Amino acid sequence: MGELIIVGDRVLVAPLEGEQQTEAGLVLPASVKERERVQSGHVIRVGPGYLTANPEFSGEPWAQSQEAVRYLPLQAQPGDFAFFLRKEAIEITYESNTYLIISHNAILALVRPGPEDVLRNLSGLDHLLGE
Repeated sequence: MGELIIVGDRVLVAPLEGEQQTEAGLVLPASVKERERVQSGHVIRVGPGYLTANPEFSGEPWAQSQEAVRYLPLQAQPGDFAFFLRKEAIEITYESNTYLIISHNAILALVRPGPEDVLRNLSGLDHLLGE
């Protein structure tokens, strides 16, 4: 199977699945999570962005070859954690994994890992380095 290319202003998200536990200790089954209006997951890939006209395009045959359109990049980036509207999501299965494709405007908020989060995740890998 080839590479999965996300088009336009769409975002590929790996949803949080299965049972989840609340802060009070209650275990919520997956069926309860599916009924919520807002869902969350990790951004895997993003499309090129919003299509817009290229102001530098002249369309003249003697001019340098230019694209007639440009893309305005999206705010979401791979690795972000997104909160989005569930009703806007389209579920797909790709290489035996379930993903959601959502329009960028369905995203309500993003949590972007900072440098301290990356370092915290790396600190648990010391055993792999033989230290």
